[in-house]
Amino acid sequence: MRVLVATMLTLPAAALLRAGSPTLRRACVRHLPSVRAAATEAASPDASSSTAAAAASGGTSSSGRLSSAGKSLDLRLVAEEPALVQAHLLDRQASEEVRAAALEIGDLFAQRAGLVQEGDAARADRKRLSGEIGKLMKGGGGKEGGEEEKVAALKAQVEEASQIADAADAKLAEIDGQCSERFSALPNLLDDAVPPGKGEEQNELVSEWGTDRRKVGAGPEGYEWKWHDELAASFGGYLAEEAAKLSGARFSVLAGPVARLERALVQFFLDSASEKGYTEMAVPYLVGRSVLEGTGQLPKFEEDLFKVGHSVNGEDAFLIPTAEVPLTNLYRGEILDEQALPLRLCAATPCFRAEAGSYGRDVRGLMRQHQFGKVEMVKITTPETSRAEHEALTTHAEELLQALELPYRKMKLCSGDLGFSAQLCYDLEVWLPAQQAYREISSCSNCGDFQARRMGLRYRAKPEANPPDAKTGTKRAKPPKGKVGFCHTINGSGLAVGRALLAVLENYQRPDGSVEVPQVLKPYMGGLEVLKP
Repeated sequence: MRVLVATMLTLPAAALLRAGSPTLRRACVRHLPSVRAAATEAASPDASSSTAAAAASGGTSSSGRLSSAGKSLDLRLVAEEPALVQAHLLDRQASEEVRAAALEIGDLFAQRAGLVQEGDAARADRKRLSGEIGKLMKGGGGKEGGEEEKVAALKAQVEEASQIADAADAKLAEIDGQCSERFSALPNLLDDAVPPGKGEEQNELVSEWGTDRRKVGAGPEGYEWKWHDELAASFGGYLAEEAAKLSGARFSVLAGPVARLERALVQFFLDSASEKGYTEMAVPYLVGRSVLEGTGQLPKFEEDLFKVGHSVNGEDAFLIPTAEVPLTNLYRGEILDEQALPLRLCAATPCFRAEAGSYGRDVRGLMRQHQFGKVEMVKITTPETSRAEHEALTTHAEELLQALELPYRKMKLCSGDLGFSAQLCYDLEVWLPAQQAYREISSCSNCGDFQARRMGLRYRAKPEANPPDAKTGTKRAKPPKGKVGFCHTINGSGLAVGRALLAVLENYQRPDGSVEVPQVLKPYMGGLEVLKP
């Protein structure tokens, strides 16, 4: 162990992670966080382990980790830049198993290159030998002057070369499968703007809105702000026992004015999205396994999904956890024209999440349901416009909260709290008086080309100009085609309907137990302006 620690403290990260021994590499993965942290603390008590790892290799971003600028997560990057990948996995608080899988890809990739060379060499030999056989056969059938024996010997060599090529191809297919399995477990690279941190406590406050509107502390004459479920039940609009009778825990039945208020929110959100240039879509709620693999929910998060007993396109079928899944996959496997981008899509759907690990957390009322409504916004863009489009999508979600006059704050998620597919994410958190806390109501993510690579979603850049030939003065008959690259995908809630409903109920409640309807929703409520017990 002493030798290992000394090695890790003196060698650059890249050298450590390219070490010849797989055992040493696995040991590096196991001990790198603690060793780097100890070294960093000795040098600077406030620096993080990722900062030290980044400093050891150079090319750091403002966050302290190795920069991902201009890079995409693919097998070649994982194999050739292990220090960068490990630095990002460390900042994401990835498990030891995931970090080890990334290093194993490097080993497999090296084997793959050798097998490709071996197979190509065998096929070249087979082609050359087959040519020699042909020449001999043309010269007399190979029946004179011992040529028959030469032909037989060459045929044996051809057979041997074929066996070598077939064996290399079979091993190559096996290695490709192993690479794919390990690669599918790797989360996206982090944008350089993502702050380092272990969890939500280290998320970075970007801005606040409506702080003067917050109901902080008790209300007039010591009135205790009621929870949304208590308010809704007082209107006869929240039927908890009936929901449990139908479907069990963490489902809801809404009725009367509360159900209408929920519908009003959906209509308002969709109308607002349409005004912002989003095309409203109606999509299936059931999708196949490969569709969920494309957006990154599978294979990692299968326990959080509702799997059904039927199949879709010959694959396992699941209920959608968000409309992001069908919307983003609409153009999977296609090459879009750059002139058609960005695509702006939105849909209102129910979302289904088993969330196996969340029992006991935030399960009161509508806070965390197995089924909930959401209006999702999705953009498909070019790499050059994705950052601006991400900021614009986040602004669209903020404008909905502002129109509803709900106090909220905008948070930039830290590396340890960022979603699997996202490279940069903003959470919008709405103020809830009953909890005296901000809670998430929208998550707006830029996934870069991470999802597009998984689903084969590409675009063709605008063709270059076709100037006349310098000598002839004529243009080429076939003008050059634009280059093909991977799209960027962006998604965000606009907004989560259940969370918006409970936020309206709690923020618009009055000490007499009634709830005022927000001004922007009144046109959707058929003249109803106040919900009363």
